[in-house]
Amino acid sequence: MKILLLSSAYNGLTQRVHVELLQLGHTVSIEVAINEQTMLEGVRLFKPDIIFCPFLSHRIPESIWRHYVCIVVHPGIKGDRGPSSLDWAIQNNELEWGVTALQAVEEMDAGDIWATSTFKMRPGNKSSIYTIEVTEAAIKVVLQTLERFQDINFKPETLDYSKPDVRGELRVPMKQEDRRIDWRVDSTATILNKIAAADGSPGVADPILGNEYYLYGATQEDNLVGVPGSLIATRLGALCRATVDGAVWLSHLKRKANNGDKPFFKLPATMVLGERIKELPELPVSIYHSTVNTFREIWYEEKNAVGYLHFDFHNGAMSTDQCLRLRDAVMEVRNRPTRILVLMGGRSSWSNGVHLNIIEAAANPAEESWHNINAIDDLIYSILTTTNKITVAAVHGNAGAGGVPFALACDKVCVRSGVVFNPHYKSMGLYGSEYWTYSLPKRVGYEKAVEITESCMPMGMQEAKQIGLIDFIIPDMFDAFDKRIEIMAETFSQSKDYEKLLGSKVLRRNHDEFVKPLKVYRQEELKHMREDFYKQNTPYNPARKQFVYKTPAAETPERLAHHRHPEFSDDSVVPLRERNSSHAAY
Repeated sequence: MKILLLSSAYNGLTQRVHVELLQLGHTVSIEVAINEQTMLEGVRLFKPDIIFCPFLSHRIPESIWRHYVCIVVHPGIKGDRGPSSLDWAIQNNELEWGVTALQAVEEMDAGDIWATSTFKMRPGNKSSIYTIEVTEAAIKVVLQTLERFQDINFKPETLDYSKPDVRGELRVPMKQEDRRIDWRVDSTATILNKIAAADGSPGVADPILGNEYYLYGATQEDNLVGVPGSLIATRLGALCRATVDGAVWLSHLKRKANNGDKPFFKLPATMVLGERIKELPELPVSIYHSTVNTFREIWYEEKNAVGYLHFDFHNGAMSTDQCLRLRDAVMEVRNRPTRILVLMGGRSSWSNGVHLNIIEAAANPAEESWHNINAIDDLIYSILTTTNKITVAAVHGNAGAGGVPFALACDKVCVRSGVVFNPHYKSMGLYGSEYWTYSLPKRVGYEKAVEITESCMPMGMQEAKQIGLIDFIIPDMFDAFDKRIEIMAETFSQSKDYEKLLGSKVLRRNHDEFVKPLKVYRQEELKHMREDFYKQNTPYNPARKQFVYKTPAAETPERLAHHRHPEFSDDSVVPLRERNSSHAAY
């Protein structure tokens, strides 16, 4: 079928829908819905059989939905309506939520229901729940809708609030008044809930030291106390603030812009407040810290000759300091008496490479870019040169840009089935480093590596497995994923062939080093990167600014190399107005 995706951004959900439909053999075009004109032109050029809207903030023109079946993928249960669906579900502590495929009509979210899927809610922020549970449910309803669309006997369900299974309602857009924190009254649980419901966007507006900021990335703290609302400590960029019954850590802040102010963007909390909090104590935390509730980005566990090094960086962005701390952790734990080292990234993001927001905020972005790329190269070098044990990447969350070769640096790459990779740099105007010219061709061959990095298209895990980019696909999520990884790692460590496999690894590394040393790959990559960072008028600086400040892309059509469907040739590609890199630091 010819399927058009109308989306306000080429976000993670849109990418996942895209790769799933391509995998099934459909012809897919994407139109980023900047305005009504672009939507109309996209439909006119492509003439689709059906239109899906995975993420749409604009109203679909009547001239489209009157003539085409347009399916809106709404992140809510049957009957739920409004733009703040997931926000209300989290803040109201809903036990179950879902995704519904609705046919577009004149009234928003009131069309006939083609499919619905529900999931149990878990403690977690909006970005994480959207990236994992909402996305998985969305794929189910999209595929079910496609099946039903091809069934001439199927009739979509009319929205009827008298039916017992229609539990949703029309909800007004959530405003800052609905999110407001009263530090004198609200419990830690209430505060965590409010910030979770706004995480990603828009954040919770709150006064700190006389200025208004948006709060993000809240974590419970069990041991610290203070006067409710007071600032009591810092740790690795995060700020600890007392509540009536404990404290919370805030990992990121964004200054609220007043009239005439330049726009601000999200940064680590202590970086935003700077000298104003210099008297607060910086509280270190060991990677061997207990599991008590507190803020930590890197921690280590060990069981049955297997070491598990966890790292969870906000949205997968890795600053210079974070890369170096993780490198130091790898260097330390690789000397532990274990046989397997498993790298366990965050739930919703494994890694998305360098931290574009911190780079943009630097006095000299080129210098900070250079420091950041060298730091992540140092990290990956520490993994590539770990020859005394087998290394495993356990990838539960999405990965993009340098985050993909970061995973490929491990001997075995195990990935959750719903993950999307964006193994390219070109959309950010970069050549790329992280030893990708070594690790990517080694797995898929030189020609395929060039195709992947030049096409700038997302990749699903079925395709990644087919071409040899990854080793294992794991269908489970969360604790079940961890358990599967644990079983695999322990089985591997106890294998009678372990010593033989480790010996083969050492021989391969020595052979590769003799043919072409790792330092040469790095030098060649960094020569390109230095030009990207420091030369005038390179694409990197405007691309980075556009990403950080969330400014719209130019409306000049960008012709993709291809849509990765065999029926498309180079001269039959449908134009795409805007493509957002998944390189996340937002």
